Amino acid sequence: MSLLRPDDLIRSVSDITPEFLAARGLRGLLLDLDNTLVPYHSYDDFPRSARWVEEISGSGIRLALLSNATVKRAGEWRSRLALEGVGMAGKPYPASFRRAAAALGLPAYQVGMVGDQLFTDVLGGNLAGLHTILVHPLVDNALPHTRLARMLERRVLARYGHAWGPDIWQPGGPEDPHEP
Repeated sequence: MSLLRPDDLIRSVSDITPEFLAARGLRGLLLDLDNTLVPYHSYDDFPRSARWVEEISGSGIRLALLSNATVKRAGEWRSRLALEGVGMAGKPYPASFRRAAAALGLPAYQVGMVGDQLFTDVLGGNLAGLHTILVHPLVDNALPHTRLARMLERRVLARYGHAWGPDIWQPGGPEDPHEP
């Protein structure tokens, strides 16, 4: 079960600052796309994430996209966000995480994996020896397999003492950190 335990649990990528990363010894980040940086299946501009990517990369942190989205979708967002990286990465298989970390020119212990799913982002990142950062998903995806995964994620997180789910925080609420 420890492979499913994120090193950090935060609400939004915007909570990740250069100071946050320095305190953890991180010099690079691998970033999930859907429900981490942009809403699932959206091609609409998401200025909050674009500003965050610009600020973090401007501070000298190396960034790359590591997504299971289609090559076309990942390529579109890589271009828009000025990121290196890949789509159809095959997460949670650790080889893709190791290749992406190596492409940043950093050892695994200096790289964080940021994503919204325990069974892909956190599991794969932990298997590859990365620092894992779980963010709350931007939108509630209604696909049946995603609903099931989210229920299982809440149970796993509860085992670690985290009460984090739709009953705790609602996207679009008055303090929604994901609003553009």
